[in-house]
Amino acid sequence: MDNRVVITGMGIHSCLGTTLDEVRESLFIGRSGIIFDPVRKEMGFRSALKGNVPMPDLKADLGRKDRKNMPEEALYAFASTKQALEHAGISQDFIDANEVGILFGNDSTTGAVIEGVDLLREKKDTTLIGSGNIFQSMNCTVTMNLSTIFRLKGVNFTISAACASGSHSIGMGFLLIKMGLQQRIICGGAQEVNPYAFGSFDGIGTFSTHEDEPTKASRPFDASRDGLVPSGGAATVILESLESAQARGANILAEVVGYGFSSNGEHISNPNVEGQVRALKMALEMGKVSPDEVDYINAHATSTPVGDRFEALAIHQVFGDNGPLVSSTKGMTGHECWMAGASEVVYSLLMMQHGFIAPNVNFATADEDTAKIRIATETVQKDLNIVVSNSFGFGGTNSTLVLKKFG
Repeated sequence: MDNRVVITGMGIHSCLGTTLDEVRESLFIGRSGIIFDPVRKEMGFRSALKGNVPMPDLKADLGRKDRKNMPEEALYAFASTKQALEHAGISQDFIDANEVGILFGNDSTTGAVIEGVDLLREKKDTTLIGSGNIFQSMNCTVTMNLSTIFRLKGVNFTISAACASGSHSIGMGFLLIKMGLQQRIICGGAQEVNPYAFGSFDGIGTFSTHEDEPTKASRPFDASRDGLVPSGGAATVILESLESAQARGANILAEVVGYGFSSNGEHISNPNVEGQVRALKMALEMGKVSPDEVDYINAHATSTPVGDRFEALAIHQVFGDNGPLVSSTKGMTGHECWMAGASEVVYSLLMMQHGFIAPNVNFATADEDTAKIRIATETVQKDLNIVVSNSFGFGGTNSTLVLKKFG
């Protein structure tokens, strides 16, 4: 089968805001969500920068029994998913009467694991760890908890693919619906923000050390970039077959037309151009989209010297000298890691809905490679018909999604 796959709802809980309107405004004006965290400096971090993600207060939505099973990232994911379901007009009654699945990107539960181990070491009694810790510390904690809370009966598993996790979750959801195996799937990505999740990253020199100006530290594609800024939260999109969406009179936000994926098969942390090019070309070919039809690329670019360079070369190889405008929203958000592929789809959808391209903030000077692509240094008012979103991760996993305005 070859069903058309559409997006009918979205939700976001990030350092740019916790509602779609807040996030849209942040994207439009280029407002950063990055701060200096003194706790990290006291812990021995080289860089104490982070995305400032508020913890949601869910006492009115969830009972204590549910909350005790949920780590930080699952709480973020509940907040974004509740918002997305409401945005899509999907009620609990509808879920109870219809098969709805869930695929979420998540690749760590560090905070919950450390808390459980600390309790064991302190109490020296496994019965005092608490029954909720096992559900918090499993990598499938988000899908496990949300499928139970929302009483979902469709596909249910976690995509674990480093910083491409959120993007792959949407891509896999797209394929399952396209093939007729599911009609509607909740897809997204979640990322814990606690310092325990990022200590090893800091230790290998991955993070920017521009601590004096937190909002200017993340500098995607700029010649002076010196590393990423860790961030997180959660983002959710509701994927449906066109038939399902139209049958319930849903408001269709956009169509997913292409998904490209590849593995570099080389270094465990360094990217390469060839793997990214294959993912880009696969996504465009699947979507029957030529490079000159693309209006905007939301780049993966995390603000690392090597990563941004390789992505710029890959984009140039596929799109040429006069390719579409490119920006990385990570200049504002920092790197949302396992969530990023999903949140950047939400950011791209907001731009598509409101006719603008968010600026690649903190970009002043191109190097030899980033000069090859057209970077949007300021907010650009533009009608977006076709958008490409890139996500790349450790282990050489690559994911590209192609979104098209519905019509």
